[in-house]
Amino acid sequence: MHVTRLDIRCLRRFAEVRLDPAPGLNLITGDNGAGKTSVLEALHLMAYGRSFRGRVRDGLIRVGDQALEVFVEWQEVVSAGLLQDSAPTERGAMRRRRAGLRHSGQGWSGRLDGQDVNHLGELCAALAVVSFEPGSHALITGGSESRRRYLDWGLFHVEPDFLALWRRFARALKQRNALLKRHARDGQLDAWDHELAAAGEPLGRYRQLYLEALQPHVADLVKDLAPALGRVTLEYQPGWRRDQLSLSDALLVARDRDQVAGHTSVGPHRADWRLEFSGIPGREALSRGQAKLTALSALLGQAEHQAQVRGEWPVVALDDLASELDRSHQRRVLDRLVASGAQVLISGTEVPAGLPQLETSYRRFHVEQGVVGEFVDISSSVAMPAR
Repeated sequence: MHVTRLDIRCLRRFAEVRLDPAPGLNLITGDNGAGKTSVLEALHLMAYGRSFRGRVRDGLIRVGDQALEVFVEWQEVVSAGLLQDSAPTERGAMRRRRAGLRHSGQGWSGRLDGQDVNHLGELCAALAVVSFEPGSHALITGGSESRRRYLDWGLFHVEPDFLALWRRFARALKQRNALLKRHARDGQLDAWDHELAAAGEPLGRYRQLYLEALQPHVADLVKDLAPALGRVTLEYQPGWRRDQLSLSDALLVARDRDQVAGHTSVGPHRADWRLEFSGIPGREALSRGQAKLTALSALLGQAEHQAQVRGEWPVVALDDLASELDRSHQRRVLDRLVASGAQVLISGTEVPAGLPQLETSYRRFHVEQGVVGEFVDISSSVAMPAR
């Protein structure tokens, strides 16, 4: 999968810009505050339905404009494999896809391949972008919501049935919570307990199987990037005591408590996953640098797994790589990505220290005063003037 065109309008400092990234490495440079991160942010917005720097209405829309717009064209492999026990997917014919998103901060509209989109999840399940940015360590050290999103985003892209199941569960949870807030009787809750369990049990199984499939990829990356942490193990926590109760039983046991609280306290919406390291007591003992490397391992492990299942890598976006990783770790990460053939977009104030050592070419874009200038097809050691 690789993006061939990215149009951005009315996003932060950009009035209107267009980029045509190369299939391999792309470098986006600029001074602090010039807008280089906004390019990756726009791509992330299309792939996740949100920014990695806050809500759309909190400064993402250019001052004086009513809404932002992002348009993306990309190419991807037509065929896709299945999550479990599938034969490796052979690379098939490439097809071109396109998507557009208009967001006012209060509402949005979108199109995918010429058709209107009713659910933002349809856009998120179409374009696969793995983003690593300064806040990514929260995947490891932050709250459980980001870790659930990590699992669900990956499943959107490797398991065709997951999105419908996720929507079914979300609808049942919304209805049950509404009844709890109205102090509904037990008879009214029974039907939604059944629906919640019918969707929640398989949803939890999908997540657990997916995490098990990610295990070898993440462990290999941690071994390479942070060997002092030792062997890493990923453990899924379903959101209820599944070793003793089914979700149906757990909902029934928690009903009195839920009626008092006015919301559902058990289920996949409370799920989490944790990492255990043989070299340290737990994630609480991680330094900030180790947390960053662990988060990067989890994200790139997810990308590697998707490549294995679907026969193609997602787009990889690395924001401010030089400030997040030292020279040695930059080189290790870039070596792996170049060998993979993935499309990579890297932002920074200058060329990352690890990049000139690679025997590969890259395309460079420079951002200044809301304008993107292009340096086309330069080698890693020779700079060419802007066009």
